[in-house]
Amino acid sequence: MKRKLLALLLAMSMVVGAFAGCSGDSGKSSSTADTSTSSTTDESGDTASDADTSSDAEAGNTSDANIPELTSDPLTIVLWDISTEDPHKSMMEGAVARFTEAYPNITVEQLHQQNDNYKQQLIVAMSSGQCPDMYMHWGGGPMNEYYESGFVNDLTEMYNTYDHPDFIEAAIAQASYNDMILAIPYGGLSGCDFFYNKSIFAEVGVEVPETIEELEAVCDKLLEAGYTPFSLANSPGWTGSMYYMYLVARHSGNDEFNAAYTQEGSFTSDAFIYAGEKIQDWVQKGYFVEGVNSLSPDDSQDLALMYDGTCAMMLHGSWVTSNMQTDNAEWYSENIGVFRFPEDSEAAAAGVPQDVEVGTAIGNGLSFNCWNDDGSVDQTKLDAGYVLATQYINDDIYNQQQIDRITIPSIEGFDTAVEDPNMQVVAEVFFNASNVQLWYDQYLPANVTEVHKDCMNALYALEITPEEIGQKHDAAMQEYLNG
Repeated sequence: MKRKLLALLLAMSMVVGAFAGCSGDSGKSSSTADTSTSSTTDESGDTASDADTSSDAEAGNTSDANIPELTSDPLTIVLWDISTEDPHKSMMEGAVARFTEAYPNITVEQLHQQNDNYKQQLIVAMSSGQCPDMYMHWGGGPMNEYYESGFVNDLTEMYNTYDHPDFIEAAIAQASYNDMILAIPYGGLSGCDFFYNKSIFAEVGVEVPETIEELEAVCDKLLEAGYTPFSLANSPGWTGSMYYMYLVARHSGNDEFNAAYTQEGSFTSDAFIYAGEKIQDWVQKGYFVEGVNSLSPDDSQDLALMYDGTCAMMLHGSWVTSNMQTDNAEWYSENIGVFRFPEDSEAAAAGVPQDVEVGTAIGNGLSFNCWNDDGSVDQTKLDAGYVLATQYINDDIYNQQQIDRITIPSIEGFDTAVEDPNMQVVAEVFFNASNVQLWYDQYLPANVTEVHKDCMNALYALEITPEEIGQKHDAAMQEYLNG
């Protein structure tokens, strides 16, 4: 099984270097670290990193937990992640230090890799038989491929037998494939919502819209008052995809995307055409700043247009709240509010659910590649990895550190621990969603992702029709499915 899709993985490695990824843990901007770093924890529990690992192991105390009994023999686990910078680096290394304090016979060799190269390095490792025992990912299509290629253990039985955090339903859904749980979520959720300038809304005399028709009315009034409604930096394509994904979801729920993904349906179906036509109508009306494809979110050029008052709204991932607070906490507190993507009233009247949200509920996932040479499960190593992932990465210390950096753990009850008013809205929307649509650029197969991002650039440049976008997606998906 481990070589079943080796040829596909090798083909993916040719294009995955350009595959959009997430930083830190679950934000979508790229990491700026110059080099990969590693931290090896020896059998005494000492770590070679100088990160603040927090010696308080109380949160990871598993004495009363229903968990596997771990080996007392020496054991080494190799763990890969993208936590090259603090606070994520310290958080991950701290969780490992608490684990090895409790299990000093177990060594955890951590390798922190740069986000931009991570997916490619992971695929190369898989294709050469060097896949780590534990590794992070973002769920979606790549996770499914890792499983089909034989590099993921099925965790369903363990998850149903042993203790674990009470993850929200959407997080487990994004950590699952074909009714199998394949990953342990960590890293917190990232919602996608409209961040708006309350001062501009008050000046123009407009209210937060609840329907797409009301959103368009707000945009028209903002234009009349001299403001550009939407700030968008679409050079990577995935930022513009946020509007496209939401319009598809509001028009059809998850049905049409799910059908197109399996090719039982098509990316030329009604919801996709509707989304493309709506965006191009908004472009022609001037709802977006000119030259969106030349602007970079990595350089915060979309945020700059919010800061200087050029634009009144920005549809973006919730990680931007941390960016805005860091840049100017007082301005953020006084001016920024948040609202969920408005509803499609006609679709709602036809019974289409309007509570599908876009983003990531899994945050990141930890999957396990624990096999013996004969292809059987290495249960000793898998047990240790499961305890590390569920009882230490995800313990109270780790989750409080997430809250402190304005990230919401994907665990029931943590929505009430959020103090930032905007993140409280994000949490309420997420925790009440019927489903969370993972970003297309993370869910789709790598070859389809590249087509999708290119099409999103062409869509906003008015260089392609919505029908042509759907045809290109169908062709890429057919190539993938037949590959």
